[in-house]
Amino acid sequence: MDPQHSVLWARDDPPPQTSADLFLQLIQNPFKSAFQLNAVYASLVTAAPVAVIFTLLFSLFRPRHSVIYAPKVKHADRRHTPPPVGKGFFAWVKPVLGTKEPQLVDCIGLDATIFLRFTKMCRNIFIFLSIIGCLVMIPINITQSEPDLTKDLSPFATMTPMYVKTNAIWSQVACAWAFDIVIVFFLWRNYKAILELRRNYFKSSEYQRSLHARTLMITDIPEKARSVEGIMRLTDVVNPTAALPLASVGRNVKLLPELIKKHDETVRQLETVLAKYLKRPDNLPARPMMRVPRKERDGHPDRVDAIDYLTDKIQRLEEEVRHVRSSIDRRNAMPFGFASFDMIEHAHAVAYTARKKHPQGTTIQLAPRPHDLIWENLPLSKAARRWKRFVNMIWVTLLTVVWIAPNAMIAIFLSNLSNLGLVWPAFQTSLSANPKVWAAVQGILSPAVTSLVYIILPIIFRRLAIQAGDVTKTSRERHVLNHLYAFFVFNNLVVFSLFSAAWTFVTTVIDAKNHDENAWEAMKAGQFYAKIINALCQVSPFWVTWLLQRNMGAAIDLVQLIHLIWVWFAKTFLSPTPRQAIEWTAPPAFEYASYYNYFLYYATVAFCFATLQPIVLPVTALYFGIDAMLKKYLLMYVFVTKNESGGLFWRVLFNRMVFATIMSNIIVALVTKVQGTWTMVYCVVPLPFLMLAFKVYCMRKFDVDCKFYNRANLSDAEALAAGKSAKKASDRLNTKFGHPALFKPLITPMVHAKAAEVLKRIYRGRLHSTDMSGEYSDIALDPMSKSHPGKLTDPPNAPFEVVAENQLDFSYFKDRPDFQDEFGGGIYGRPEDLMTERSQTPRSALGEWSPTSSRASSPAPSLPSISGIKMPDVYRPSMDEQTHPAFRVPLSRGDSGTVPTVGGGLYQHNNESETQLLSQAQVPAHSDTYGPTDRWRTGGYGPVEQDEPSFTSYEHFRAPR
Repeated sequence: MDPQHSVLWARDDPPPQTSADLFLQLIQNPFKSAFQLNAVYASLVTAAPVAVIFTLLFSLFRPRHSVIYAPKVKHADRRHTPPPVGKGFFAWVKPVLGTKEPQLVDCIGLDATIFLRFTKMCRNIFIFLSIIGCLVMIPINITQSEPDLTKDLSPFATMTPMYVKTNAIWSQVACAWAFDIVIVFFLWRNYKAILELRRNYFKSSEYQRSLHARTLMITDIPEKARSVEGIMRLTDVVNPTAALPLASVGRNVKLLPELIKKHDETVRQLETVLAKYLKRPDNLPARPMMRVPRKERDGHPDRVDAIDYLTDKIQRLEEEVRHVRSSIDRRNAMPFGFASFDMIEHAHAVAYTARKKHPQGTTIQLAPRPHDLIWENLPLSKAARRWKRFVNMIWVTLLTVVWIAPNAMIAIFLSNLSNLGLVWPAFQTSLSANPKVWAAVQGILSPAVTSLVYIILPIIFRRLAIQAGDVTKTSRERHVLNHLYAFFVFNNLVVFSLFSAAWTFVTTVIDAKNHDENAWEAMKAGQFYAKIINALCQVSPFWVTWLLQRNMGAAIDLVQLIHLIWVWFAKTFLSPTPRQAIEWTAPPAFEYASYYNYFLYYATVAFCFATLQPIVLPVTALYFGIDAMLKKYLLMYVFVTKNESGGLFWRVLFNRMVFATIMSNIIVALVTKVQGTWTMVYCVVPLPFLMLAFKVYCMRKFDVDCKFYNRANLSDAEALAAGKSAKKASDRLNTKFGHPALFKPLITPMVHAKAAEVLKRIYRGRLHSTDMSGEYSDIALDPMSKSHPGKLTDPPNAPFEVVAENQLDFSYFKDRPDFQDEFGGGIYGRPEDLMTERSQTPRSALGEWSPTSSRASSPAPSLPSISGIKMPDVYRPSMDEQTHPAFRVPLSRGDSGTVPTVGGGLYQHNNESETQLLSQAQVPAHSDTYGPTDRWRTGGYGPVEQDEPSFTSYEHFRAPR
């Protein structure tokens, strides 16, 4: 490199004269005085002790607060219970380090296991890159720099290639090849390990017994094929086996999901009103009033009694739900359906054959788990989905681009208020008068604004993904990860790091044009590539300090600081409802999209600055080394996977790692272009193409076996095997792959037991209501009486569920659908997706109760001690409470466990219609609407069982549970 260029890079701009000039200079070089060696030392001195202090505090309080720091020990079943951990100060370290990957798969699931594997892979990659960077790059950069230019510079400047001699730039080329080889090796090695994990996952008992594993989802069905026979014809086109599937067509539920959502929101609103009003039962305030929404003011005054109005609204919504559910069989069929095979091999063989075929424009693929579906997007046509994706792309791009200006202002002014004082004299006066106050504001405001953005962004992208037509929650999370990563890399890495170089180049060209100079000559004189490398080298110490502070963030996650602060604030200053108190004790769901984005972003930053500032490599290795251990504890004892995808995040991670490696190759090419020769550039050019070739190789080598249990090459016995029981398969398919709005239990307003007596006195709503428990649990079932077989139960009286103080714990409610869907499903799997070995029907609320299954959602009056643990006593209502019309038995709204309840009292959660009616249920009569299916099936597949019922009424789908 020409030494004159180095002098040009190192020189300072002339001092500005006006606020406008100061503003332009700050934009050109916002990092001019902010990132020195002292800043790195300060970050290390603050971040490391804080991380150690938080870890010690966690070790101190962990044995005393297991509800916060080990909830899965209490709530998980026998299979998913983590290893026992002692009460010692560092007793948690041994089980974390000693639990190996096979045990992790059974304990925390495949998604969490792959997350930990990815974290350890990043740790190992950066350990090897650190050895190369620190032993090769740093000595070469320091010893081969121009001594006249580096004698007055900080060590961070001398470790960069800014002042290195031309011949020494070959080290950049060699390290780029070495770095790529290390990254490729670990990616390939882990891809093989992921394949092995997926194959073992396919062979696991949970997957072998699941319904979705043997079911196909068919979308974009043409109108003429929207029937059972039509779906069977569509699958027959790509079916290489002799097996006949059982089919189910989606039905239009229209307003039912919106009604249920509105009902749930109203119930929570009533619970909030009651919690505030009954906070002090012995000193009640005035009756709560509320303003009626404008759309609901028909015959109502502007302000009404909140309790009465919300209670009546809940009753009206229940009646509407009941009416829609009773008329669902008159709705038209939808353009999606499901086909279930008796053997997993058959379903996967058909899916593999159909992966590149679209019979009559349909898409046939393996079905996700029923709870993973986003039902409102299934009916979308291809054209509607393409348009929604296009609009979503516009919104994401617009949001990413619009954030450039606020991001630049935060980087320049909010992170350093003295810069704001330079261009705003009035603010400078206040800053000089109150330096400590503004220092505190700066220390709080900048990270608070940045953290708020990072919290809101996943929510925004998640809603945009739903609007774009994603049909599963796992695909939605993968798209959220894609958008977050693109946003972070573009705004927080590219724009943040290169903004000053781009701005300086633009101002140079504009200034030359204003002086009537040649624009092309001005662009060449502007030395655009040199300014890019200069800007990256100047900003590199910032990323070192930033990555050092990430270790403090990992410790904050370990102590659950944000959760603790919020719960303390809500309990102290707010009036939490019983439902909220129960939800606080539930194990929180792990946000895979956000955490994966952070890890990918950190890795991308480290790759890009690996040759510019090699000290970033050991700092990143330190972070992943610490977080690999801390996150392992959190996933083993605290967090749960809300929607298990079976490891489908891996391809997204692999692709982003390849992209980050290509970005680092481009930066090395820029360095060789500026300070080296074209020969060096030509030696770097093949690297991005080799990375793309490696991606294609892995995709063809591993992806098919990762996705399918088997390919189309079935043995003759497997291909000619026939289903065992079409009738039972149809029952479970129609029951479990029906829209959840058809049978989802409606939640009941919860009130605290201490307010029970007061609620009886102040309650002025309806005194009697029609029981709709049959419709809530299943539209074909009614609640039956235990004492009078064949008779319906007496209708309950009123819409409240009393919860005692000792029952404000998730363990009492984790099997109830209203809690399980949001909080408990990932602890012990989804029982509704599993089938018993004997009956081959899905496990549902009919599952047996045992102490090991932790089905305690229906607490007994006095449970026996289990393994030496005495269960807490249950609140015993008085006779008045049992008969008062303000309380009712929420039969259909809870789980149907078989634990006895308090004398038919307030805490009975089992649905009798689900436990006793099935033995006497009658199968609907035959119908010849579709006729025998073997009239069109050819090729010697064999006849279809003639006693298979036809599906002429959707009400039949809900009957057998």
